Amino acid sequence: MTSVLGHIKVLDLTRVLAGPWATQNLADMGAEVIKIERPVQGDDTRGWGPPFLKDADGNETRDSSYFLSANRGKKSVTCDLSQPEGQALIRALAKDADVVVENYKVGTLARYGLGYEDLQQINTRLVYCSITGFGQDGPYAALPGYDFVFQGMGGLMSITGQPEGTPGDEPMKAGIAISDLLTGMYATTAILGALEHRHVSGAGQHIDLSLLDCMVSVNSYVAINYFLSGKIPQRMGNAHANMVPYQVFRCREGSLILAVGNDSQYRALCQVLGRADLATDERYASAGNRNRHRELLIPQLADLLREKTMAEWIELLEAANVPCGPIYNMQQVFEDPQVRHRGMRLSLPHGAGVQAPAVASPLRFSDTPLQYGRAAPTLGEHTDAVLAGQLGLAPERIAALRARGIV
Repeated sequence: MTSVLGHIKVLDLTRVLAGPWATQNLADMGAEVIKIERPVQGDDTRGWGPPFLKDADGNETRDSSYFLSANRGKKSVTCDLSQPEGQALIRALAKDADVVVENYKVGTLARYGLGYEDLQQINTRLVYCSITGFGQDGPYAALPGYDFVFQGMGGLMSITGQPEGTPGDEPMKAGIAISDLLTGMYATTAILGALEHRHVSGAGQHIDLSLLDCMVSVNSYVAINYFLSGKIPQRMGNAHANMVPYQVFRCREGSLILAVGNDSQYRALCQVLGRADLATDERYASAGNRNRHRELLIPQLADLLREKTMAEWIELLEAANVPCGPIYNMQQVFEDPQVRHRGMRLSLPHGAGVQAPAVASPLRFSDTPLQYGRAAPTLGEHTDAVLAGQLGLAPERIAALRARGIV
């Protein structure tokens, strides 16, 4: 069975999350992804546990859940980029690569002779994607940065959390490393775009991706709200700046998400609640007016929704096609019938001789479905195979490199 990117070879010089997330997306689509890691230590996230994967004897391996989440389907090759012999190996691998992805500080790989200009000279078709905190230029370009920083700098935390003056009203980050993951998704998109352009031009190019840029970009409609109104957006808890009702409501048992996106859905909600008058009231009949008068409407809806349990309301609301849903913990997510039907939980063979859990990609192709091969590799699992098979190095040569700590 063919795959979408089975013809693409990716040299992955990334660590932690944003870069590995991008290259895992490419691996899921069938690309050969060769992950370059430091000898002995490997990717930092291998040690970001517990929990760690356990081997068949119940002993912890070196691979954390964090590392497993972003590196499935890749080949691990150890190589010391700081050494001239290691740099030569990378240049040799880059000669017939389609894509290089890296997330070193600005200028680091250029000092090693592995920057875009260096590798482009030996492979003009190379798509080279650089992921950094602040981008390749500008006053902050040389600074390091982590996801948490960009959630704050990018504006997300200023609009996430409880409203000012209410209990627990400090700015709040997302529960996942959202700037890393979004940047990884943008990187995947950019790489695919550059590969498509290469079909026309015959030439590769350099992609400059910044975590800060990505976070600023995904402010989307909230930023435009600010541009149009001049009002600085505030934290609104679980409420929505533009749509009403679009938030969490407490029920007699449990809590319910209501996500009413248009007037017909709102009218259906009012019918289910037994308050058709709230649909015809001019103050609430249109989306704009509901937003203007949310302080009057929301308390009335909250009182009504406390009359039944969350399960009872969901049954009634779904029957009326009113967008709604429960708030699941992680166990409930993967027990949900729809999530199970879509096969979102995976079990993949790991080099430690056990099955490793994974979360499936959301990508669904009709003619070239994703083929999950193996879990994230053990450190250096494919070093000998890649150096021998792709570079033609003899076993004695590989052994000598290993003895000197190059691989």
